[in-house]
Amino acid sequence: MPDINLDEIDWDKGEGLVPAIVQNSDNGQILMLAYMDHAALAHTISSKKVTFFSRSKNRLWTKGETSGNWLDYISGEMDCDADTLLIQARPQGPSCHTGSVTCFNDQTPSNIGFLEQLGTLIAKRHKTMPEGSYTTGLFAEGKARIAQKVGEEGVELALARMKDDSAEMANEAADLLFHMMVLLEDAGLSLADAINVLQDRHK
Repeated sequence: MPDINLDEIDWDKGEGLVPAIVQNSDNGQILMLAYMDHAALAHTISSKKVTFFSRSKNRLWTKGETSGNWLDYISGEMDCDADTLLIQARPQGPSCHTGSVTCFNDQTPSNIGFLEQLGTLIAKRHKTMPEGSYTTGLFAEGKARIAQKVGEEGVELALARMKDDSAEMANEAADLLFHMMVLLEDAGLSLADAINVLQDRHK
């Protein structure tokens, strides 16, 4: 996970301030842009609450200190010129003072990016095989058991569709998707490989 070395940032270019773009770490949505000085970034990293330098108030300002809509700091990185920051954060409520999700629009983003996080977790389970994990148990039982689970979940999803049960369909689709990702990982593949095929077909 990228993180920032404060000493490598070009603080002089902006007279002690650098723009900080805040991105939702869960879905990639751009939330806001503000400015940080050395103290604001240091406080962000130490407190795990995204903190800026307010040019209007001429002081440090932690997002959410009044509203309670905190930005929980996840990680950060600087751009190639070392004069702009990209902050990954998990928002606790709207990020815009107007009450909108972001300062740029109020569209609800797709949560499809979570699948990448899930794929990373499944791969980690495969590598470390921690005791007590359901995913570890699947890998330990081998490809036949994993393939069986994918087949079972596929049938259960089809049956849920025939019953027109929306909640059950969502549940079974989630189960199928998870076990399919386990199967791909076990075979040395990932969901990205399947997506690549779909993209090629679309072209």
